[in-house]
Amino acid sequence: MMAPARIALVTGAGSGIGQAVSVGLLRDGWHVALVGRRATALEETAALAEGAAGRARVLPADVTDPAAVRRVFGAVREAWGRLDLLFNNAGVSAPAVPLEDLTVEQWRAVVEVNLTGVFLCTQEAVRLMKAQSPRGGRIINNGSISAHVPRPHSAPYAATKHAVTGLTRATALEGRAFDIACGQIDIGNAATDMARGYAKGVLQPNGSLAVEPLLDVQHVVDAVRYMAGLPVTANVPFLTVMATGMPYMGRG
Repeated sequence: MMAPARIALVTGAGSGIGQAVSVGLLRDGWHVALVGRRATALEETAALAEGAAGRARVLPADVTDPAAVRRVFGAVREAWGRLDLLFNNAGVSAPAVPLEDLTVEQWRAVVEVNLTGVFLCTQEAVRLMKAQSPRGGRIINNGSISAHVPRPHSAPYAATKHAVTGLTRATALEGRAFDIACGQIDIGNAATDMARGYAKGVLQPNGSLAVEPLLDVQHVVDAVRYMAGLPVTANVPFLTVMATGMPYMGRG
């Protein structure tokens, strides 16, 4: 007898960690809904997973738009009938300036994607996971080292990632009665386009610039794959993965 299909939805799937995790899941045999703003980028992600034809579904959407999020989850339900994994990965940052120089618009833009977007997708996932049979599923939130300690000039990003930790805890609490596991992966300096500047020098709390080591993104993929592969009777509430030499322990 063939094992039942495993269904995942990944936000921010068009680049970076979201793309790498999506490809890893597809190569593991998952059916994956690829969600992001740009259809062309999502199509590129789907093409990277050789042999995954028919298991990747490109669903362009803005995660800050409640109607668009509902459409995406409706499309997953219609196509596959259930959802086993949501990876809340989409995230943005604001310009690296002192917090008093940020505009309200810059602050709100980060809050809308990093927090409200995670909430909207979580809400729809929980609704679907409660109603499906067999019941339950898993939600993994992409936190950050910044969910624990901020970098200089990163108030919106750090604030939203701290808030994601609260949402992770609340979701795990509310979901456990319905076989919904929720955990968070906190990633430090993964070698994606977003973080490559860290290898040239990044601002430290004492005002200096320092080169910081990068983590091969495959280690992030493997960590998510481990969390995703657990039965819903087991959960990893928080997992941190980073380069050993990263200035995190004792930062500042």
